Amino acid sequence: MSQVEARTGGTAGDDSMTTRGHVPVRIDALDAETAALVRLAAVLAGGSEVEVRTELSAVNGVVNPVWVEEVILQTYLFAGFPRALNAARDWRRISGRSAPAPAEDGERAVLDFSERGEATCATVYGEFYDRLRVNIRGLHPALDRWMITEGYGKVLGRPLLDLARRELCVVAACAIARQDRQLHSHLHGALNAGAAAGVVTAALLVVAPLIGDDDLRRYLGLWARVQGK
Repeated sequence: MSQVEARTGGTAGDDSMTTRGHVPVRIDALDAETAALVRLAAVLAGGSEVEVRTELSAVNGVVNPVWVEEVILQTYLFAGFPRALNAARDWRRISGRSAPAPAEDGERAVLDFSERGEATCATVYGEFYDRLRVNIRGLHPALDRWMITEGYGKVLGRPLLDLARRELCVVAACAIARQDRQLHSHLHGALNAGAAAGVVTAALLVVAPLIGDDDLRRYLGLWARVQGK
């Protein structure tokens, strides 16, 4: 039984495990399966095609395949469609899995993702949520709408992977892409979504071999500031 199943009595696909129920899943220790998923998220966002194929082969049969597919899907938010499409193509070949039927792909026939997006984004940003919306609208109102409906509603609010693990994977993607401002936000977000501080530290260390020493020192310093140290 996975840690999430032990804590919720459910499986990784249950709506009760998502922000739609407004109850973040708690992750108090970084298990090997989640660590492999976090590393995969980093490689998907910043690795070469060879590295991506190698990493997908490494997680095949080790990580819940539904989790793998969800992280591939959310890669397009942080690294673009080309990387997500290439990864999905390689995953189909490596795993031998067919694409899910539309009725089983986690969308649940949601046509307007605004409500789910607002709930998910509010969980990630916590006390900073209202300020975030004002700031993003100041950049462009279209970006604010897309952030909520596309980013947090259609993608990060999907019920097939809990938000805590999604946020750890976002941390990994931001770290390898050297997006410090977004990393800062999602370090907070991982905590708000239910990852313990030690889990977030461990996730950064999982990514450490993929980034430079200077980047790691900077990120650990940023993480210390997030924790108020």
